[in-house]
Amino acid sequence: MLKITKTVALLIGLLLTNFSVFGQSDCNCCESNYNDFNFWIGQWEVFDTSGNKVGDNRIRRIEGGCALQENWTGTSGVTGQSMNYYDSADSTWNQLWVSSSGTVLKLKGGLVGKEMIMKSDLVKTDSTNYYHEIKWSQVENSSDVIQEWTTRKENGDIVNTLFKGRYVREISEPIKFR
Repeated sequence: MLKITKTVALLIGLLLTNFSVFGQSDCNCCESNYNDFNFWIGQWEVFDTSGNKVGDNRIRRIEGGCALQENWTGTSGVTGQSMNYYDSADSTWNQLWVSSSGTVLKLKGGLVGKEMIMKSDLVKTDSTNYYHEIKWSQVENSSDVIQEWTTRKENGDIVNTLFKGRYVREISEPIKFR
């Protein structure tokens, strides 16, 4: 009976043990690439190039730091959300954006220098083929971020600038990286 009790206690102990002793990490998304987009985390007021407020945006870490969630509220009433995540399988950052106006964007890219640049697959129309490209850049000597959304021809030439705005941190809070 004592042998059975010890065996059961051992099994329960193994089940309750933190599996990190078996080589698993407590942090599944702690590689430096998962921090490439940290400069965008925060509560923001967003302004167009004329200085007019166009909306508020909140970007926060979710899922144990494995993804960023964006929650947009425009002054026009349009809302939207995106899920942003680093995919270690192909070493890319990805964004899936859906808005209340019906816009859906699937973007892929990564950090280029100090800018996060993501673009869509090629969109083919009767008149032209183009990509959506969004670039986020932290303003030097500031916590502000510039976001520019363009459409580009296959050769990279800009077809149209759909949005260019400045994110101004609404709450002066320290960014928690980990």
